[in-house]
Amino acid sequence: MTQYHTILVDRGGPVARVTLNRPEKRNPIGLDTCGELVHVLTALRDDPAVRVVVLTGAGNAFSAGGDLGSMQGPAAAVSAVAPASLVELFTTMHDLGKPIIAMVNGHALAGGLGLMVACDLAIAADTATFGTTEIQVGLWPMMITAEITRNVGRKRTLEMMLTGRRLDAAEALAAGLLNRVVPVAELEAVTMKLAGEIADKSPAAVALGLRAFYRSADLDLEPALRYLQAELGRVLALEDAAEGITAFLTKRAPVWKGR
Repeated sequence: MTQYHTILVDRGGPVARVTLNRPEKRNPIGLDTCGELVHVLTALRDDPAVRVVVLTGAGNAFSAGGDLGSMQGPAAAVSAVAPASLVELFTTMHDLGKPIIAMVNGHALAGGLGLMVACDLAIAADTATFGTTEIQVGLWPMMITAEITRNVGRKRTLEMMLTGRRLDAAEALAAGLLNRVVPVAELEAVTMKLAGEIADKSPAAVALGLRAFYRSADLDLEPALRYLQAELGRVLALEDAAEGITAFLTKRAPVWKGR
């Protein structure tokens, strides 16, 4: 089993939990962390027992952003797996075929906010804060722009990026960055309940649906419709689709085969 240095992994049951695990640094995202996340997500993608991934942070932060220390020069690698960039991490996340739920326990700032937004769903504690704070240190949130602009309107995005102001959980919810905000004491229970509900769905249909969602998003309308028409044919051809329809008509619970 691979030994990770910046993350923890718990594969118990159909919901796997991945925890950013450098709480003393507020879980920064550097090349080593990106590499370990890419490595573990690839392993989880290929594990048929895992149907949903929950991503969270240790301590009082989800992630406070990029590892600023490493930006001033290459640091000695500490991970047993190859380093990776945010490009590789975000593309791996969007091509996973399994839902990733961000369980946001604290600050999600700068690159940490981008990581949260790259997850398919996000549930946050009411004490969490959010922001593109890069401008405060003379930087710009280049890599996470593509993720945020696909979730938040242009005016709100530019205000966030130009001011670096932090949003509270209610503001982040209103901006479209989150699905739900819950009391911090309820965060884990609510997140795991949602993960369990999704894990009960057809993994084959979920995989096709997630990939189609992301791949069609950047197409023009007519190519998107033609692509989705072809993907609908693939969904209808699934054994799980036949099972789901039969189960519905005979009033019983479906038994998914994942194909």
